Amino acid sequence: MEIILKEDIIGLGYKNDIVNVKSGYGRNYLIPSGKAVIASESAKKQLAENLKQQAHKLAALKAAAEKRAEALNDVALEIAAKVSATGQLYGSVGAAQVAQALQEKGIEIDRKIITMHEAKMVGDYEATVHFHKEVEVKVPVKVVAENAVEAPKAEEEAPAVEEAPVAEEAPVAEEAPAVEEAPAEEAPKAEEEAPAAE
Repeated sequence: MEIILKEDIIGLGYKNDIVNVKSGYGRNYLIPSGKAVIASESAKKQLAENLKQQAHKLAALKAAAEKRAEALNDVALEIAAKVSATGQLYGSVGAAQVAQALQEKGIEIDRKIITMHEAKMVGDYEATVHFHKEVEVKVPVKVVAENAVEAPKAEEEAPAVEEAPVAEEAPVAEEAPAVEEAPAEEAPKAEEEAPAAE
């Protein structure tokens, strides 16, 4: 079934694209929800006329998309996730987590325009942000274990914690010989008492 999309649908096409879909998908979902219309000859002629009239508007939309895409140049994400001993993630990392990580960097992007094969293991992945049908940006995503991110912080704090007990141990070491001398004196008394008992 041939249809004309009325809005962008990631994975299918962009607004004003003519695409082929299964009849059930088109008839039962896309057309009733207003996301598409049947691509009849009259609808195609009307689409061509609309595109001619909107050419300058479409160019402006593309320019705006390119400007937004520039914000993602040289952006690389590192997402920490809970991981089992085998490196398997508890759950997965997908478009929602990528959108959240971008938001933390001050880049506001709707998760609906992000596609990514869900990460179920620690490693390197790639997310694609679809700003416009001709403007797509690939963002490298590194999924790391949550405790691997916390470990360096713990190591930085550890030396300070270790130094304090070392300073406290020195006075204790001086007291120890005095404690050891007392039992040494008691030992001969015990030996002296032993013969008396015999």
